[in-house]
Amino acid sequence: MIMITDLELFKEIFKINLITFGGGYTIAPVLLDTFSRKRKLIKEEEMLDIIALGQSGPGALAVSCSLLTGYKIKGIKGAALAAIASILPPLIIISIIFYFYKEVATNYWVRAALRGMSGIICAVLLITTFRLGKVALKKHPVFSAIIMLTSFIFGYFTSINTGIIILALAILGLVVFSLKGVKIP
Repeated sequence: MIMITDLELFKEIFKINLITFGGGYTIAPVLLDTFSRKRKLIKEEEMLDIIALGQSGPGALAVSCSLLTGYKIKGIKGAALAAIASILPPLIIISIIFYFYKEVATNYWVRAALRGMSGIICAVLLITTFRLGKVALKKHPVFSAIIMLTSFIFGYFTSINTGIIILALAILGLVVFSLKGVKIP
């Protein structure tokens, strides 16, 4: 197994949270690429589970996913390091923005850059959705397809809270896999 030092874990999570704009969903592909594809510390399937678990809990998705990634790699110490490393970049950036708010809020170049980034963020979210969907479909194709379609329909066409949809489908998964006796790795 490839190892990573505490400092390397902290630096990677810090860097990812420093350069990833657009909220928690944009961090998912970067975490996946860094810790699954490049460093080979977490399997893609496990990263999918981390992202799903991170989304189902309270708080910021970026922090939750970073914390769970750190925990998977280095246990409690990794979770603590990752949590701190994920909180510091936005705290630093927001503090700087607060100090220069009037200059930043009305600056044409800053506003234009933020508008341009919104398109990139949408593309990253779409790529993440397809990548995670492919991983989910490999495990249990029929069940995953039904869950994806159901969650899309309820999430898009109704006003049901996303947390309730996730909880209901998690219970459904628990029931289905328990009845079938499927071992979950």
